Amino acid sequence: MPRSIWKGAISFGLVTIPIKVYGAVEEKDLSFRQVHAKDGGRIRQKRVCEKCGEEVEFADLAKGYEAADGRMAILEKSDFENLPLATTKAVEVVQFVDEGEIDPIAFDKPYYLEAEATGQKPYVLLRNALKESGKVAVVKVALRSREALAVVRVSGDVMVMQTMLWPDEVRDASFAAPSADVSVSKAEIGMAEMFIDQMSGTFAPDDFKDAYREALETVVASKLDGVEIPESEQATSGETNVVDLVAALRASVEAAKARRADEEKKKSKAS
Repeated sequence: MPRSIWKGAISFGLVTIPIKVYGAVEEKDLSFRQVHAKDGGRIRQKRVCEKCGEEVEFADLAKGYEAADGRMAILEKSDFENLPLATTKAVEVVQFVDEGEIDPIAFDKPYYLEAEATGQKPYVLLRNALKESGKVAVVKVALRSREALAVVRVSGDVMVMQTMLWPDEVRDASFAAPSADVSVSKAEIGMAEMFIDQMSGTFAPDDFKDAYREALETVVASKLDGVEIPESEQATSGETNVVDLVAALRASVEAAKARRADEEKKKSKAS
């Protein structure tokens, strides 16, 4: 079982729900060390003070904020722990909204919320009320020494808190929009919709895998065992200049139909 990263309470009206917060995801990427290419020796980095030239131990490090005039404010761990914020130990519900009102681009990290023994009943109450109403709770919380906006939503039998970016942290996307002069025909849209229909299905996360990580693990295993690295199958699709979008989409639809038929044939053989 993972360790909780934060303990506090959800404050919703006059109801308080003591909770523990757990990271909901974990990265599965490979971890590398910096080494000397010649002999594989690990590279050690020293922390040296630019003022006195002394090597600084990790325990003696602090966070410093340099003002525009050059003055330095040094903050200790206790300064972050005692911030004058009401949300340092509370998840404060500020609003209930429809989840569809929030642009997914604003979502950041997800966390599981577990009720303490004394908070089981109010936890179930809020969970069920959110589920029945189809709403999510917009909350404010201070995690890892920083206040964040977040939503609390229901996932199965648990509540998930997903932190969000502040509005000024989301870039204006207008620069990426295609020219207003570009248009497409009804025939092109129709063929695109047919392709979407052929590729539509029920999302099953277990059907997908991280091919890059698997290939990297193969390379690492080959290096460790001192064997030749297997050759990869290179894609042969070169750069093409598509002039007739309808023809290209029609070919895509036919390929999708053939792929789906092949998949259904494999499933029927397996069963």
